[in-house]
Amino acid sequence: MIKKIILLLVFSSFGQTIVAQTAKKDTTQKASMSADLLSFAKKHLSLRYRSGGTSKKGFDCSGFVRYCFSQFGFTLPHSSAAQISHGTEVGIDQAKAGDLIFFKGHNSSSQRVGHVGMIVEVGTNYVKFIHSAWKGGVRYDFLNADYYRKRYVGIRRIINESN
Repeated sequence: MIKKIILLLVFSSFGQTIVAQTAKKDTTQKASMSADLLSFAKKHLSLRYRSGGTSKKGFDCSGFVRYCFSQFGFTLPHSSAAQISHGTEVGIDQAKAGDLIFFKGHNSSSQRVGHVGMIVEVGTNYVKFIHSAWKGGVRYDFLNADYYRKRYVGIRRIINESN
């Protein structure tokens, strides 16, 4: 908890500078691009949903993902259906923080990709992701929620980092 407070103070004192640290399995402290990306994304929690939105005035799902990745030098299209063709496909058992997670749109029987988010955390029985949702704007959700479980399509890795 104290580390989070210190990081919050560091974030606010450096304005646009992003400083994040994550604990690795070998207990050394090392910043990773995925951790920095997700820390940046978290700063946008509760921003409103806006169809076609690509800015802090409001984001749609792919606009939010595109905006966050662009801050770290990645260029992605503004369409979840187009974003799924980028990066490397990974199985859910290999998913990790920073990967993109894709879903069908409102119609769960459709085969068309219509939604995207960024994986924040992977646990034994859950996958937590951040996204811009029609209801609630930028927020966290879980893959095991009935709505998302029925619409799950796949995961793509954009950032390749060795652990």
